[in-house]
Amino acid sequence: MKFEDYKRIIACDEHRTLELKKTTGELTDGMHTACAFLNTDGGWLIFGVTPTSLKIVGQQVTDNTQREIANALSKLEPTVNIFVDYVEIPESEGNKLICMHFDGYTFGNRPYTYDGRPYYKVESTTKIMPREMFEERLRMSRPAFYSWEQQVASGISIGDLDEQRIRGTIRLGVEGGRINSSAMTEPIEMVLDKLQLLSDGKPNNGALALFGTHINDARFNLRMARFRGTDKNEFVDNQKVKGNFFELLDAGIAFFFKWLALSGKIVGLYREEHLEIPYEALREALINALCHRNYEQYNICIGIAIYDDRIEIESPGKFPPQITPENIKLEHGSFPHNPIMADFLFKTTFLESWGSGARRIIDACKAQNLPEPTWEERTGYVVLTFTRPSKENLEKLASTQVQPKFDLSSIQVRLLVENCPKGYLSVLEMMNYLGIKSRKNFRENYLNPAIVSGAVEAKYPDSPFHPQQRYRLTESALLWKQKQ
Repeated sequence: MKFEDYKRIIACDEHRTLELKKTTGELTDGMHTACAFLNTDGGWLIFGVTPTSLKIVGQQVTDNTQREIANALSKLEPTVNIFVDYVEIPESEGNKLICMHFDGYTFGNRPYTYDGRPYYKVESTTKIMPREMFEERLRMSRPAFYSWEQQVASGISIGDLDEQRIRGTIRLGVEGGRINSSAMTEPIEMVLDKLQLLSDGKPNNGALALFGTHINDARFNLRMARFRGTDKNEFVDNQKVKGNFFELLDAGIAFFFKWLALSGKIVGLYREEHLEIPYEALREALINALCHRNYEQYNICIGIAIYDDRIEIESPGKFPPQITPENIKLEHGSFPHNPIMADFLFKTTFLESWGSGARRIIDACKAQNLPEPTWEERTGYVVLTFTRPSKENLEKLASTQVQPKFDLSSIQVRLLVENCPKGYLSVLEMMNYLGIKSRKNFRENYLNPAIVSGAVEAKYPDSPFHPQQRYRLTESALLWKQKQ
């Protein structure tokens, strides 16, 4: 670059990516800023400019000056190759600008230190990097060495994992085309090893978090509360559940169904039911919270708080450096805090890749004419907030729903009601109770008329292992059945 190019850069004044120093007498302070540039967004460090007046004065550059700069740069770790540009200043014979450019931080790289200390930029200020940020970047730079999820789980054997859950999730991955079908018949040790859930032949913390059966650790708790009003002064329900990923997911979904309003309408031959906040959005949000939380923080857990006006899901940790509460709503890459768990949940269809979770949550809310949810960092948590519909809007929604008229005019519908037990059933389970072999015959003559009449309703079940609709008898049908 030429002098005129640097002159234009200097004219912008000091900011997040530009630091000006009068001479190399401030070399140490300048190297702190250089380290901060490397750990943040990069920038220019220029010696030979008076920062207050932006006057370009330059300085004499001797062999000793160059040695001092080289020695200072050598104290940056990891080693970085920096080109130092000594630029002649017109009409100032012998004086030169000393210009260095430093590239910004790339996700997954080791954090830089100067003389053993890490620095980073907060707007235009250079600060010592917080320990938590430094350790997080170290962990991401060498996940196999630092990662919590890859460490061997203390005192846990393969027999302490829920094999039925493992086989069930593997089946979903095979059916979704993301896992080879051979995994269905392979020994459980081989399956876990291929999915990186074993370290040195033993279950690691990732396996424990997903499938542990006897978990006694605060980080595997889920706090759930329904508060009266809009603050935490009074609650009407307060629960704490302990378990693995899938047990906590089941418990959280059940809590949503317990406390959120449900409405339904007839569409064609089917009854569609909707939670006031879309089930798909809540499930995606809870899966993300369980998968991406900071498990190194052992004394805190995920929380669900339902207020009169909103729902908050809080997950211990922070956003990755590339993600902010603003750009999370835009297209972005995937930067999982626990990549092994995230990869497993992707392969078993519980989680999507490419950072699309936030977009799907937003789209589900928009489809139900709800405001976009918001994300924020709050005292060590990432908090996702859904706005609940007002009481008036819920009443208006309920009044527009088409309620089916319950009747047993069809012999087939009566047989279905008489023979099916209380609880959710799949189509195949209902057919087995009636001894019917033809799925087409059952749907046309039994199930569809029962849905239209109101004898049967369809809904997502609480269990994540059955994402398809399942069916149960309505309260009216159960009451009729009791009277017989």
